[in-house]
Amino acid sequence: MTPSPSASTTPDGGPPPPRPSSSVVLLSPVNQVLLLHRVKTSSSFASAHVFPGGNLDEFHDGDIPGVDSPERHRDGLAYRIGAIRETFEETGILLARKKDGSGELVNLEDVDREAARRRVHANEVRFTDWVDSVGGIPDTDNLIPFTRWITPTNVPKRFTTQMYLYLLPLATGPSCIPSRMLVPTPDGGVEHTAATFAPAQAFLSRAAAKDIILFPPQYFLLWILTKFVSGTISEGAGPLHHASQRERLLAYIRRVPAAETARGREHWTSRISWADKVMSPHNLLIRQSDQRAVLGLDKPGPELKGSGRGGDWERVALVRFTKRGPMEVQIRRREDVLAEEREASEKKEGAKL
Repeated sequence: MTPSPSASTTPDGGPPPPRPSSSVVLLSPVNQVLLLHRVKTSSSFASAHVFPGGNLDEFHDGDIPGVDSPERHRDGLAYRIGAIRETFEETGILLARKKDGSGELVNLEDVDREAARRRVHANEVRFTDWVDSVGGIPDTDNLIPFTRWITPTNVPKRFTTQMYLYLLPLATGPSCIPSRMLVPTPDGGVEHTAATFAPAQAFLSRAAAKDIILFPPQYFLLWILTKFVSGTISEGAGPLHHASQRERLLAYIRRVPAAETARGREHWTSRISWADKVMSPHNLLIRQSDQRAVLGLDKPGPELKGSGRGGDWERVALVRFTKRGPMEVQIRRREDVLAEEREASEKKEGAKL
């Protein structure tokens, strides 16, 4: 179905401006990652598995940069507050430290937590005021920027989404989850039907089996996580093991050049760390072998054209778009995929002779 002009264009016929949103890649005390299963009636990412997050709200999150401001597409306080608020609304996990200087996360009784989720969601109380009232401060300092994604212009509902990584305190005792406040709970079907911690690889395997839907941004970040954190709970996988995994992940996110191949390091986007990369997937080609789309991840979208910002030239996303959603998603090296396509074209031409 073709979207109506009012849904997909501005009055002058251009693409709609992306709405500011933020999301959190939340690692558990044993380095498992939290995903939410969106309700099938959702207006965006319907039925998909996503990280906690959502649109910014001036009532809760403070001043939001205007459409024409360059700060609209940069990490900032409103994005950080929004990420923490949405995580609380959607999962009940409150990323707020006690004001007493102990550095501990705020702990609440279940009944108080659930009541607060409802009140914040209904705009009955400003999120930051409520956090203050329970003796906490939103832990904005420990949100680690981990790419930004801008929705392509061919999609009716567009977002400029700041992604963050947040590392929950490591488990130091026999329990994998040190506090009930860190056990995710659904929001009663308002936006999602399940909230689950699991190894990143487990989610990718479920997507490969077509058991769950992962959109390219979520798939891509999970794929990066699998390079560093296993999320396993086994003998020998204690706090020191999990801490070592985290250290390697953080070093990778901040590393420059952010590329592994010689060609990749030559491209200017390699000088942008994963903390600062901005990606707006764009179609490069349709593969002859399986008709999957090949999406480039190097461009930041029209709003940032000529800004010197960009994403990942070295890799592409392969995806089959279906009525159910994106399927058969893979992350591959661009050079390998293009070489395969050239070879397929040469074989096709040779068969004609």
